[in-house]
Amino acid sequence: MQVRSSRPADFALKTERLGPLPLVNHFLERMGLAALLEKHVPTGDKRCRVPHAQALGVLVRSIVVEREPIYRAQETVVGFASGLFGVAEEDIDSLGDDRLGRALDRLFEADRAALLTEVVLAVAKRFVVQLKRLHNDSTSISFCGQYRDGRVGKSGRRAPAITYGYSKDHRPDLKQLLFILTTDADGGVPVQFRTADGNTNDSITHIETWSTLRAVAGRADFLYVADSKLCSHDNLSFIDRAGGRFVTVLPRSRREDKHFRKLL
Repeated sequence: MQVRSSRPADFALKTERLGPLPLVNHFLERMGLAALLEKHVPTGDKRCRVPHAQALGVLVRSIVVEREPIYRAQETVVGFASGLFGVAEEDIDSLGDDRLGRALDRLFEADRAALLTEVVLAVAKRFVVQLKRLHNDSTSISFCGQYRDGRVGKSGRRAPAITYGYSKDHRPDLKQLLFILTTDADGGVPVQFRTADGNTNDSITHIETWSTLRAVAGRADFLYVADSKLCSHDNLSFIDRAGGRFVTVLPRSRREDKHFRKLL
């Protein structure tokens, strides 16, 4: 006996790709990132269908989800369910690499330090990050190709110079940037990061980094943890005079350093 299906004749199965974007969007909303981007990178031209803040939001999601190049951003957005990248379906055609490039140009000209500070403060408040023990380290990032010494924007702001320096990747033949990152011991949450010229000595970066962290934390008594590059008279005396605390490791001799590494 054949049972006739009551399913309508025009029934169709529609599949949509979500990936981790519902979770990503949840945390971006709790951070209030869209409003902060709109505040610091406003769009002056009302003819622009995709504002700078919205375009930067697409890039943030793309980095978390796909890590695709800018020229493939439109293809990446289309591959997911409508609206998950923060852009309406009718505006996706305007999401070309030129639109994203202009948004990045405006971000470069903006006060990125103030933007980052507000983002970190929002995260600390809404996710109860203690900011009691902060760990700092730096590394070199190598590049291939030809680069100018440093780009200067319309506002006179200079980009870090991609140039030769001490390579921690043991590639002295490649130009590089110095990437400086500080995280909170409470979950490893990034608190402060910046790039410096590729030939910058790590030891001279700590005073600026510590001063920024003091402004973000709103106090000086947090514990600042860093490697032996922190151990200079200027660095330690500056932090001490400001009422700060620090922990670092400095072997007494190369022999002690060799013995310590062997134990590890």
